[in-house]
Amino acid sequence: MNDILGLVALACGIIVGLGAIGASIGIALMGGKFLESSARQPELMNQLQTKMFILAGLIDAAFLIGVAIALLFAFANPFAATFLATVAK
Repeated sequence: MNDILGLVALACGIIVGLGAIGASIGIALMGGKFLESSARQPELMNQLQTKMFILAGLIDAAFLIGVAIALLFAFANPFAATFLATVAK
């Protein structure tokens, strides 16, 4: 049982860590492209800024969904129930 809980904790850390790295890289690339496009066409800055904030929210939402899945595995572990059912037999 302790092995499964340890592996689940490791998997939760990997899910959150990789999600955070991916979200930060995505927002950094998007911010860089926003600055490049604003420098080229300053008259479109307001429209681009609105679209950038919408996309930043969507990128963060994908990361938060990963955090929710990690919390699901951490606190309502479906693997532990299966393991306990096989051990009890």
